[in-house]
Amino acid sequence: MAGEGVRVRPEESVPASGGLAPAAGGGSVPTSPTVRSVWRGGRLIALLGLIVVAVATAVVLLGPDRGAQRFLDPDDTSLQGSKALAELLRARGVTVDRVDSAEAARALGGDRLLFAGDTTYVDTSALASLPGDRLIVGFYDLPTLAPNVDPVPEAVRERSRDPECALPAATAAGSAYIGGVAFEVPTGGTGCYPSHEGSTLVSFPNGSGTTTVVGSASFMTNLRLAEDGNAALALNLLDTGKPVTWLVSPDTPPTGDLAGIEGRSMYDLMPAGVGWSLVMACVAVALVAFWRGRRLGPVVVERLPVVVRAAETVEGRGRLYRARKARARAADALRAGAIDRLTPRLGLGQGADSREVVAAIAVRTGEDAQRVGAALYGPSPETDDELVALAGYVDHIERKVSEL
Repeated sequence: MAGEGVRVRPEESVPASGGLAPAAGGGSVPTSPTVRSVWRGGRLIALLGLIVVAVATAVVLLGPDRGAQRFLDPDDTSLQGSKALAELLRARGVTVDRVDSAEAARALGGDRLLFAGDTTYVDTSALASLPGDRLIVGFYDLPTLAPNVDPVPEAVRERSRDPECALPAATAAGSAYIGGVAFEVPTGGTGCYPSHEGSTLVSFPNGSGTTTVVGSASFMTNLRLAEDGNAALALNLLDTGKPVTWLVSPDTPPTGDLAGIEGRSMYDLMPAGVGWSLVMACVAVALVAFWRGRRLGPVVVERLPVVVRAAETVEGRGRLYRARKARARAADALRAGAIDRLTPRLGLGQGADSREVVAAIAVRTGEDAQRVGAALYGPSPETDDELVALAGYVDHIERKVSEL
């Protein structure tokens, strides 16, 4: 190396490539891990992974079957169900009958309140002929069940809203978590819990009773019932002095209404060879990854003609800087190295700017922030004495941070 006498000592030296000595007989030595070394180093991790997988599988297979959550079901105790609301109604003496079809609702007869939470698999025309009050959630077939109500095109965010209307059931409850769909208020009706688009609760007479349409039913679920005035609003809408016919989606939907032809699912409609195609694609990807990963062969250590101590390399570079009077470049190297070492110790990311670094150092060490900023980000030193002073102060900062 050019410079002021950088000494090279082949003897008593350490290789510059990580400390691996060349083979005694000369030549190159492969250093890539063998199958045995990989197995010895990773068998404990593999064993722990197998134990975790076995425990998780046992919990899933042997644990209790909680079943699927059924939204707004009076018999469902999950967060999406409405078991709590149904029990509150029964405690107040209200009869709650759970039905899953229009025929079952018609068989109950009498002057009742029809609560329609999901009419996906129900004959809505048969429901429309039932007399009495109606409470409809969402916009399930509104032209049939509530022909006077039109939903607005845009969805409404669910949040806590004030009633801002004269409907007793809403004013007594106060604010409620409601939204989802907004409606235009029909002639002779009342709109509550308004949004910019319309009202999220609309009530109007239907000839044989009162029809109430609500944009969402989240406030009736077990999850939201205890918030705001949700419980009061739900009880006021359902407790009208009449028995409640609570309509839910059937446990087993009719076969003809399922996706696909004759009730077949999407997986039944797939060609028989799709599964084998996926398996072949996975095998091909694995083979290509193995081929491309091994194309360069094992890593080897090249026998170097000479080996230079790291300390002597640093000393030689320093003498070169001194010979060329490259104080600015030396100062930049000192500052960059110090910042790279200080940033993780201070809990800062690699992208932290100068103000964050200086503020963190000043707080942790008690040093003057201006002096720290001048040392790490200030102008380059003009003389050797200034460079030495800068190096000493930077080293002082690093020592104080490391001692904390």
